[in-house]
Amino acid sequence: MAPASQSLSHPKPISLQEEQRRSANYHPSIWDPSVIKSFTTPYTYEFHNTKLEELKQKADKLFASTKDTAALLKLIDSLRRLGVAYHFDKQIEEALTQLHVDQNVSINDLSTAALYFRLLREHGYPVSADVFKKFKGGDGEFMDSLNRDVEGLLCLDEASFLGVQGEKILEQAKGFASESLKTLIGKLDKNKAKHVQQSLEVPLYWRMERIEARNFIDSYQTDNAKSSVLLELAKLDYNLIQSTYQQELKELAEWWGELNFKEKLSFSRDRLMEIYFWATGLSFEPQYSKCRICFTKYACLATVVDDIYDIYGSLDELESFTKAVIGWDVKAVEELPEYMRVMFSAMSKFTNELAEGTLRDHGLDVLPYIQEQWAILCRAHITEARWFYGGHTPTFDEYIQNGWISIGSLGGLVLLCFVEADSIVEQFPHCIKDYSQLFYWSSLITRLSDDLGTSKAEMERGDIPKAVQSYMIEKGVSEEEARDHVKNLISDSWKKINEEITDNTFPKVIVNLSKNMARTAQCMYQHGDGVGTSTGVTKDCIVSSILKPISIKNMD
Repeated sequence: MAPASQSLSHPKPISLQEEQRRSANYHPSIWDPSVIKSFTTPYTYEFHNTKLEELKQKADKLFASTKDTAALLKLIDSLRRLGVAYHFDKQIEEALTQLHVDQNVSINDLSTAALYFRLLREHGYPVSADVFKKFKGGDGEFMDSLNRDVEGLLCLDEASFLGVQGEKILEQAKGFASESLKTLIGKLDKNKAKHVQQSLEVPLYWRMERIEARNFIDSYQTDNAKSSVLLELAKLDYNLIQSTYQQELKELAEWWGELNFKEKLSFSRDRLMEIYFWATGLSFEPQYSKCRICFTKYACLATVVDDIYDIYGSLDELESFTKAVIGWDVKAVEELPEYMRVMFSAMSKFTNELAEGTLRDHGLDVLPYIQEQWAILCRAHITEARWFYGGHTPTFDEYIQNGWISIGSLGGLVLLCFVEADSIVEQFPHCIKDYSQLFYWSSLITRLSDDLGTSKAEMERGDIPKAVQSYMIEKGVSEEEARDHVKNLISDSWKKINEEITDNTFPKVIVNLSKNMARTAQCMYQHGDGVGTSTGVTKDCIVSSILKPISIKNMD
């Protein structure tokens, strides 16, 4: 990671008339603080914890009684997709470890082999893609007889996304499975076709866990082989987690309201709800409350910093602000315009609170490392501001080398290490460097997903070329070709993440945060700018994830 110092020119800040400032014309928040504070749900742990524990015990017995390999793999997969696997971490680990060491496991059908491969890979077990060789003919191609096995093809396609660079058999599997499914889709019933289409658009491995849980609960409900115990557990657990989210949001709304950016920095995005929804994507389980709250605060502040650099500050002001942040120089801050002083004050307070909490709880002095992340972020932003004001069109590589940092997810991941400091105490501070490649690929996916969803609107308001545009300009290709190139880079970046975590030396929580950062970015920007524009798909996701409980008979 880059050092926290850099020589900058120090021009005296100048004042721009308000009417000369750029504007992104962001709409006001659709979530009024008074509405957030009024959130309520009939599902609370206080009243439903006994029922939850009872269902968990029944599910545990189901686990213990399932001996057949295929049934056990399906059970583990269902628990994960229903969003309740976190209650059974120990049982799942024991089952997968046993399957991995058991040399006598015989798997002869494609769907079970693919599920075995995907689940073991995802949980960090070194399993070879050679498990798929038995499904290939003498010509080295996958057997034609598999063409009609919809379930097997779906499982094979999903498994192929757990590959690393150079695993040709998985590339072959992906091509074979996806092409076969595309030819079959018109012959399937409506529900099955929808399921296949969804997998072809966004593989399971790339999906945001909370959204997947909500969707899978609906489809699992129609499955003839479903377990009524698992279904009831998933519904109740989903609703109870919403009560945790609502409490956290009330606390955050209080914090956000006290900052009063709506008045003091009215040009910036007011997106508390959307950013909190992103935080639920990083770690949805109730025990990660501190992660969600820390990330929401960081990302709300980083979003306003982004708006200061992108749309509001003059170059002279931005140079001075960057210098002040890099030096964490309170005296220099006093010379800045009022709106920048407000911003730095909020950054400083948040930084000190996080550092004090980490020192108190874990004995780690992380203050300089948090300050360094703000410096790294601002240096990336000032680079783009200089490009803009200097009329410079960056090359694709030049843009990417800076853009993976300016997106801000690197800072979020580093700060979440400090929140989850239990997992890094032994490695601190070397872990920040050790995790850098994992964080790089996750942040790159975040940047590229953002650019696919937002660059058109940003270009229309006169920003620097983003990934798609810089590739078009440099290579002289169409927008469609450039977008395909960016999508291929996202796929390659996922392979790099898979590669990074195959040695299984990273703490599980760090691996999950890194993968979930990328997954959530892909979800947020799949249908456009899910942060800048808070209506449409983003609003629907927020309502179903945080506000609207699932109907449960005998409990409603």
